[in-house]
Parts: sequence; structure tokens; C-alpha cells
Amino acid sequence: MYLQRFYHEGLAQASYLVACQETGEALVIDPNRNLDVYIGAAAAHGFRITHVTETHIHADFVSGSRELARRVHARLLLSREGGKDWQYGFGQESGTTTLLRHDDVVNIGRVAVRALHTPGHTPEHLTFVVTDTLVSKHPMGAFTGDFIFVGDVGRPDLLERAAGVAGTMRDNARQLFESLQRFAAMHPDHLQIWPGHGAGSACGKALGAVPTTTLGYEKLSNWAFQARDAESFADEVLDSQSDPPPYFATMKRVNRDGPPLTAQSITEPVTREAAERLPQLLARGAFVIDLRPSVLFARGGVPGTINLPLNNAFASRAGWLVPYDRDVFLVAGDDGEMVAQSAMRELKLIGIDRVRGWFGADALQNVLAEQTIPQLSATDAATRVRNGSAVIVDVRDAGEWAQGHIPGAQHVPLGQLAERAAELADGGRQLVLHCAAGGRSAIGASVLLAHGVPNVANMEGGYSAWQAAGLPVTKGDA
Repeated sequence: MYLQRFYHEGLAQASYLVACQETGEALVIDPNRNLDVYIGAAAAHGFRITHVTETHIHADFVSGSRELARRVHARLLLSREGGKDWQYGFGQESGTTTLLRHDDVVNIGRVAVRALHTPGHTPEHLTFVVTDTLVSKHPMGAFTGDFIFVGDVGRPDLLERAAGVAGTMRDNARQLFESLQRFAAMHPDHLQIWPGHGAGSACGKALGAVPTTTLGYEKLSNWAFQARDAESFADEVLDSQSDPPPYFATMKRVNRDGPPLTAQSITEPVTREAAERLPQLLARGAFVIDLRPSVLFARGGVPGTINLPLNNAFASRAGWLVPYDRDVFLVAGDDGEMVAQSAMRELKLIGIDRVRGWFGADALQNVLAEQTIPQLSATDAATRVRNGSAVIVDVRDAGEWAQGHIPGAQHVPLGQLAERAAELADGGRQLVLHCAAGGRSAIGASVLLAHGVPNVANMEGGYSAWQAAGLPVTKGDA
């Protein structure tokens, strides 16, 4: 048996290729839209991708399962579990799709893959238990998707909070507890766990950074296996979950109803635009992202653009801020086409397909006016708050706020800044934004400027710098 893991740092998302080396047949599990990596990996080892599957209907990226199966003429395997209210909308679209029930087995050459229904994170969730029958009758490991992570388990609230299915999160939490108990009782401690996400994913609270684990180790160390009963487990798993990004709702719908089939790779080139077009496009309502580091944007950015630096957090933060119903353009600065291409690929992973072009450094030189964002130290910010000339705006999520915050600060998570811009500007004082370390608040400052709020600043170092300076903090609603 051959196993290869693929990992996208920005989405903290893992997908896998498992193959029978004797027959050359291969299965891809939980692919994203970057299909070339799976096709290329299979070809490099002389494998044929004969089957494609996914553990569940994903919320944090556009699934590549449907498109990959079509492109390589493989059989698509989808869950038939979950009840009538949460089923794949495209499960019966062709004769090349197989709907899996609990305990169904699919053979990939001499590799047996057993589907187990493990509801809780989502109603239809499957875990795939793998046995290399060429060497043993005992299972080797399990692709657990968003069921069991390293050190954590999948959150059960997304169906309600992201997909809008009201009144489901506590029932899902109880189901998740029961799934964990059954799975632990059924399998040996040596069973390897190959999860669908790692540290940084919004699909759990505190995922570990180690790529794999074993069931036995999780039974010893994972908080979820220590819970005494379903109700105490539900209390714990639902407590302090972060706010789901708004794009999760779109991803749930797209992946349930059927990700679009396209003839293009997500690596198709994006067109460079003439610099003089930038003001015209902004006036027409285009959404323009400045990809440069925030320190450069703070020294001078094009009014109306949003600063979203191209780093490992780019895709997840874009899911909070970038609309699906507007044309998107990119300002790439000195690095040009390579940066724009990378950004477009990241955006397409979460279904933002209306990227129409990019601008180089000349677009920054030709603007009539540039805006700057003052950078304040924590002590400077505290002084301005005391003399009444500024107010602190905390853009962290609810869990971070609950753990501790600046007294008197307004709590407006990054994803809500645009809709609350007019409300924030109403006080007339300078708005000093902060997050944990300064990255999200720098982005937030650009969001408020783009929405007509003129007097904003970023607090360098964020909440960490405030604490380091010995300034007061509080908990609760104070």
C-alpha cells in the first residue's frame, strides 16, 4: 500500500492519496480544487486514480471530488447517510457515482476501504478505515476527516451556525459523543488516525500541529475521550467555539448542491490591467485587494482598496471579507504576476472565481491620492483613550474576547467591520484597531477606510503588546 498526504497551510487542510502498488489503482480522499497535485502525484508513481471520495460536505473549501472524478474518469464515492434533510444534491447525476452506507467496503486493488458513518460534525460524515489485505487482515488506519483530529474533534455547531439548520448543534454534539464512543470501542489502539485538518483550522477549537496520531494516543490525551457523558461533552465541545467565517455558508451550499464543473485549472493565468483602469474599476464597484504586506499599505494605499496580504492566512481571511457577487481585482505591487497568480489560486480554493485581473506597481504610482494608516504603540493608544480622543476597537473573535480584553473597548470581529462601519464612525473619535498581534487589525483598518471611515489607526503588537506594557485588561462584558 502507498499513502501520500497533501496539506494546504492556509486552510490547514489535508487530503490523501492511497494506492495499491500491486494493481496501480488509487483513491483520492478529500481533494480540494488544486487537482493537478493529485493527478501529478499519481502519474509520478505510475498509479491510476480509479476512485475519488470525501468524508463529508465541507464548509471551508470547495471540494474537488466531483471535478477530479470527471477529469480522470474515476468512480465518485459519496455518503448516502445523514437523513433526507442533508443529502448530496448531485449524488445520482451519473452512472459513475456510488452512494455509500455505513459498513460498505470499497476495494482499491488489495486495499480494503470500509466506510463508517460517524455523525456529529455533520449528519452525513463518513470515516474510512483502511486495511492493506496483502499484508494483514487487521486495519492499519482511518481517514477521519473532521471527526477526530490530533488533540481535538470536529465542531458540531456548523450545520446550525453556518448552514442555517436551526436547533441542531446540541443534538449533533450528542451524536458526536456517541460516534466517538462507538469508534473507540470498535478499533485497536494502534489504529493510525489521518485527520482532515491541522492546527489553525476553524473546524475545531484546538487542533494539534502534528500531522498524524493513533487512536490509543488520542484516548489518552484528547479531551473529547475524557468526557463522562453526552451532556457534559456537549457543554464542552460547544463552549467558546470561534465564529464561523461567513463564507462557510456558501461552501456548504456549493458542496452539497454540486461544485461547478469547469474545463479550466485553477492555475490559469490572470490578466494584467493598465494602471489607469484602477480608479475606474473602483468607481464601478469592483472589489480590489492590495496583496502587499500591511506595513507597505500603511505607508500608502489606493483609497477604496482592501489590504489583504498574501500569506498563509490569506484564503481564510479572504473568506471573511471578499464578496462572491462582485468582480475582484488584485494589486500585486513589485512582485507582479507570480503574486497575483498565487492569490487567484487561493481565492478559487474557496470558490471566489470572479478574479478578473491584476495591477502592478505602476498602479500605485499613478493614483491621485494615497491614504496612510497611523501605527500606534500600546502606550500611545492608552494615552489617547484616557484623554478621550480615541476609542479601542477589538477585531478578534468571541473566544479571544472572552479570555480577556481591554476595558472599554468595542468588540467588532474583523468580518463584521464592513457592515458596522457607519456605526463605528458615528462617535467622531479616532478608532484604534487591535487584534492579538497586529495582523488582523491592520487589515481591518483598510476595511474601514474603504467604507468611508476616515480616522483609523492600527495598534502595533495588538493585545499582546498591551499586556506586555502592563496596561489593564478585563474579562466578561466590562
